[in-house]
Amino acid sequence: MSDAKPTLDHPALPLVKEAFPDKKFRATEFRGLTTLIVDPADAHAVLEFLKNDERTAFNFLSDVSGMDYLNYPAQTPARFAVIYGLISHTNDNRLFVKTFLDPSIDTSGIEEDPALYLDSVCDLWPGAEWPEREVFDMFGIRFRNHPDLRRILTWRDYPAHPLRKDYPLRGRGEREAYRVVDRTST
Repeated sequence: MSDAKPTLDHPALPLVKEAFPDKKFRATEFRGLTTLIVDPADAHAVLEFLKNDERTAFNFLSDVSGMDYLNYPAQTPARFAVIYGLISHTNDNRLFVKTFLDPSIDTSGIEEDPALYLDSVCDLWPGAEWPEREVFDMFGIRFRNHPDLRRILTWRDYPAHPLRKDYPLRGRGEREAYRVVDRTST
C-alpha cells in the first residue's frame, strides 16, 4: 500500500483554471468524486463555462442541493453551501461544484438575508427551477433571476426554513396551529 497522497486529476479542473486565471479555486475528492469549490460571485460564470465549453460539455444538471454546516465538527469556510451536480454525457464524466455562503443576520427566522443570494442557473439548465425552489424553501437561500422563486414544499407563509440546523426539531407550533384540510373541507 502506498503512502502517496492522491492527486486531483479530474479533466475539467485545468480547463477551469485556464479559463479563469485570476480566480482562486479549491477542489476536493472523496470516493472518486471531485468537487470544485468556487466563490459565490463566480459560481454562475464557472457553471456556464462547464456547460458550454465543448471540452467539458456538462450538459446535464442532476441536482442542486443545500447544506447547513452549523456545528459541523470540521471547520468549513461558511455556514451554508449550495452544491451543483453536473454530468457530461459526451465525456462520461461527473463533477460537483460547491459554493459557500455565510449569513449576515440571525438565521432563526425568515428574514431575507442579503448575504444568502446566488445567481440562478435556470438560464443554463431550465430543470434547475424546482431544485432551486427547494433550496430556497428549506434553507432560505435565494436565487437572483429565478423565474418563479416561491416555496415548493411548505406553504407560502411558513415561518421558517426547516432544514436549517437552528430550526427546532419539533417545530415552533406550526403544525398545531395549522388548520387540517380533508375531503369534506370547503
